[in-house]
Amino acid sequence: MAGTAPRTASDHAAPHGNDEQAPRPEAASPPLQPGLFDPCSVRQVTLRNRVVVSPMLSYCAEGGHPNDFHLIHYGKLACGGAGLVFVESTKVDPRGCSTPHDLGLWKDDYIEPWRRITRFIKSQGAIPGIQLSHSGRKARRAVPWQGGGPLREWTSVEPGQAWQIIGPSAIAHGAGYSVPHALTQSEIEQCLRDWEHAARRALCAGFEAIEIHGAHGYLIHQFLSPRANLRSDAYGASLAGRMRFAIEVAASVRRSWPADKPLFFRISAVDNAGWTLDDSTVLARELGRAGVDVIDCSSGGMGEESVTNTARPYGYQVGYARHIREQAGVMTMAVGLIAHADQADGIIRAGDADLVALGRELLHNPNWPLDAAHKLGLRKYDHIPKASAYYLEKRAANPAFTPSTWRRGLRQP
Repeated sequence: MAGTAPRTASDHAAPHGNDEQAPRPEAASPPLQPGLFDPCSVRQVTLRNRVVVSPMLSYCAEGGHPNDFHLIHYGKLACGGAGLVFVESTKVDPRGCSTPHDLGLWKDDYIEPWRRITRFIKSQGAIPGIQLSHSGRKARRAVPWQGGGPLREWTSVEPGQAWQIIGPSAIAHGAGYSVPHALTQSEIEQCLRDWEHAARRALCAGFEAIEIHGAHGYLIHQFLSPRANLRSDAYGASLAGRMRFAIEVAASVRRSWPADKPLFFRISAVDNAGWTLDDSTVLARELGRAGVDVIDCSSGGMGEESVTNTARPYGYQVGYARHIREQAGVMTMAVGLIAHADQADGIIRAGDADLVALGRELLHNPNWPLDAAHKLGLRKYDHIPKASAYYLEKRAANPAFTPSTWRRGLRQP
């Protein structure tokens, strides 16, 4: 398996003949686990390190189009030294927009604006990735800083099209939400084509990795959920039935996505609404067979409570990544309150995950990879632009200088 996928120790055969005459082989040393700043190859794409920018909605698009904000936002994260920069949740269907300001990839008009951004990310040594999504019954809401609730009045993101709410079953997400239209078989087939076509556009736009968003209560998660999916046909009624849509989406995307490029899949490993870690393990195995390379292990989203509004310990989801990596035999990415250099490096070195994704910590400090490398004792600057590396290397030659934003006891001369 590509990268540092789980491995088991090899059995060593005993030597033939007399043990006293034949030398015993030395015990094999366990393979060294990589660190945070070691490269990682997934299929034929190599990341310069294992720091990933987690997809984070910014709600700054107009009509689904990326703009200068996105160029600066994702550009500075690439300059900061991350190995893989995932663009936020980008919708495959205008009906799937969470808000009027989501990004889209449901038509070819979006390809050229994205090319400008992916070119710049690549020029800074990072890999550009994109998360593809559909919000399903959680669509048509206000942006978070305007309450985030269901919109009472709206204009469709795509002019001339109704902003219809859809889902696996006619069950609203919660109080105040619209009851979704339950998708028919032919409509599900059209949804699958939407994902496939969006993947083709992502390739044309210059992206090198795709993540399918199957978590946080959105459309794929709704099909997985025994709470949201009460279908009695082949897309419901059992765990295998509820997993079918997720697996078919993965297979549809893989058909349009080159065999040498990685495919990620974000899951809610648990959701406190009937979906369990054992279910996620079964799903991860099946997704691997469908062409998924990395499982991004998040949680929650099926209920009204947001995990980001609740006090959680550092790395509270890392155990999910470790479990699925060990039990499903797939590469995993850990995410969720990973903020410190030694914490992130420890996750990789312990074999808990192959990659770590940071979100809000990178909003706080876009140069987190640079800072983390320094704190881990790495004085190389080959993961940031040369225009910055040159001067930082010169400054690092001064043994009396310690980079910091705060240090007691210093006074201006």
